Amino acid sequence: MPRHVCDSCGTVHYENPKIVVGCVPEAGQHVLLCRRAIEPRRGYWTVPAGFMENGETMQQGAARETLEEAMATVEMGELFAIIDVVHARQVHMMFRARMIDESFGAGLESLETKLFLEEEVPWADIAFPSVRFALEKWFEDRSLDRRMLHSTVLDRRLR
Repeated sequence: MPRHVCDSCGTVHYENPKIVVGCVPEAGQHVLLCRRAIEPRRGYWTVPAGFMENGETMQQGAARETLEEAMATVEMGELFAIIDVVHARQVHMMFRARMIDESFGAGLESLETKLFLEEEVPWADIAFPSVRFALEKWFEDRSLDRRMLHSTVLDRRLR
């Protein structure tokens, strides 16, 4: 991949992928999802997630996004899904999380939030393939009573 190099001083200007951190907050047999109030994919359902900020760990970023988008406080668990979203120049890192209590609501970036059982998840209205992958692996792990690290590559250019 070509890099931008200053002709005058030779400085390389790197363009690196952005890190998106999120979690699947669980409350008993339910998971908490947010219906997006912003583009892209406004009106579609997602897990709480967003761009990692400087000065925070991945877990802190995922917990912050959950508080901002779903007004929920979570106890962060382990990383369970890594998704390379090559065409968007992003890497999505998804964590397991447990809701501390049952309080939640719609933050500024959410139209609504709701707890879903697996059979209630609006699969046809999931916002992004990375979120679908994470939710499918989360439910699969739970049904098989296992905890694994999953990864995949999503790249529209490969289709």
